[in-house]
Amino acid sequence: MAVTLRWAEARDRAQWDMLFEAYCAFGGARQTSEMRDRVWAWIHDPSAQTRCFVVADAHGQLVGFVHFRSFERPMDAAIGGYIDDMFVAPAARRQGVVDLMIEGVGAYAKEQGWDVVRWMTSDTNYRARAVYDRHANRSNWITYQLKR
Repeated sequence: MAVTLRWAEARDRAQWDMLFEAYCAFGGARQTSEMRDRVWAWIHDPSAQTRCFVVADAHGQLVGFVHFRSFERPMDAAIGGYIDDMFVAPAARRQGVVDLMIEGVGAYAKEQGWDVVRWMTSDTNYRARAVYDRHANRSNWITYQLKR
């Protein structure tokens, strides 16, 4: 499958919306159209942190996206990158789309001078973890989420 990584553009809204909705459903997150409106606005606001690459197939159909941002690292007095969300449409899986997205974020991180790129996934997401293990070293840190 011939695919292209590029920045999300205004014309991508409807396709990105469907992919993001599917991603949220897969992760068990409650998602509304108003919430997706807010995220889409962040992606296109130069003063916001969230950035988005999309992957399009040869016909211009979006088959994946990755949301990422910078973060300050006080202990190292450095800036790192964090991948918040990464999703590939089921029909496009196992075709190198995730590899392309991780490599794209990695190249952007290098251009920006970020010293690390981090992301998380579920311990039970074995297929994704197999791909991630090719690109990164797994941390020994345990992630906690505050109770609400």
